[in-house]
Amino acid sequence: MTVEGSCADEFAEVRAEFERNFAERGEVGAGVHVTVEGETVVDLWGGDAGGRPWTEDTITHVWSCTKGATALCAHVLASRGELDLDAPVTRYWPEFGQNGKADTLVRHLLSHQAGLTAWREPVPQSGMFDWELMTDLLARQEPFWTPGTRHGYHALTFGHLVGEVVRRVAGVSLAEFFEKEVSGPLGLDFWLTLPEDLEPLVAPTIPASRGETLPKLYVAAMTRPESMQGMLLTNSGGYLAATDTREAHAAQYGAVGGMSNARGLAQMYRPLALGGEYNGLRLVADTQVPVMSSVVSAGHDEMLLAPTRFSLGFMKAVDSHYLPVEDRAVLMSEDAFGHSGMGGSLGFAAPDSRMSFGYAMTRMGQGVGVNERGQSLVDAVYRALGYRQATGGLWFR
Repeated sequence: MTVEGSCADEFAEVRAEFERNFAERGEVGAGVHVTVEGETVVDLWGGDAGGRPWTEDTITHVWSCTKGATALCAHVLASRGELDLDAPVTRYWPEFGQNGKADTLVRHLLSHQAGLTAWREPVPQSGMFDWELMTDLLARQEPFWTPGTRHGYHALTFGHLVGEVVRRVAGVSLAEFFEKEVSGPLGLDFWLTLPEDLEPLVAPTIPASRGETLPKLYVAAMTRPESMQGMLLTNSGGYLAATDTREAHAAQYGAVGGMSNARGLAQMYRPLALGGEYNGLRLVADTQVPVMSSVVSAGHDEMLLAPTRFSLGFMKAVDSHYLPVEDRAVLMSEDAFGHSGMGGSLGFAAPDSRMSFGYAMTRMGQGVGVNERGQSLVDAVYRALGYRQATGGLWFR
């Protein structure tokens, strides 16, 4: 298998680990992209993209990496003074205040504290493709806990919650706002709704093989179908069985469903690694970046049943080396923020080193975070930047 692309000499270990992923870790098709000080230092790809070679233009489903794009849209509006993250959601979405949610703040939606981790009412077949239906269900739903008192990963609902606030403030859909204000100006290979003419570029995902043990989320869903974990996996209108269809690619979700590649992920985070601006384009104010990076919710996750940490819309590193592999999260530096996607894709910014990172692949891993293929690349990047690692844990200078 031939790896193509470019890699600066000082990041040669990243290329070596990328090649090892194919040779030893079961990688099928993937790409990795890294920028430092705004310059591309790693841009590699290789493998199979559904019966054809993975090229520099190949894109794939990056799952929950989509949440980073949605959160960024909210922060763009906040940076402009158009959205107050500390305001009640009802200021922008009046219908949302039903059934005990009147005091829910916008920040609760971003930090997975809203208590709306799954849909309670039955979602009809293909209902996930109907934005208005799904947001209406959430607006009238009772939360699983008092908003702001606990946190739990909003795996599928995050995009409809945050995305509807973006839509109400901006006056256009989440996907339109992202294209107009983020992906278009930055020239990203990243779509929240994929144009039909780009379908030939899509590499289909390969489901993870079942390991000896399952993440706690899946164990709870199978043993307690009435739990919110059970509702998450069984009440999505069939979405989880249709993610590789044209219908799914054309719809918008905001939590999952984004189509991109390693380059698109890393280059979306590039301005955020540089204080909010790249190449003359100011995406957010420099004062907004610390807001995006600061931890808001941490500890036991009511949905994942393992420790997690979140800022306002982004995943933070968790020193989770002591957890079983299937429940581990990505290990980054403390300043870093971004998002992983189910199966192992990842994008993030590390402002202290002015670095951004992206990794996307077809074969999914077993865990809820980044598996050894993606983590090996992250580790190699940090070593190249002169970082050290706590025993099996977070990276530091």
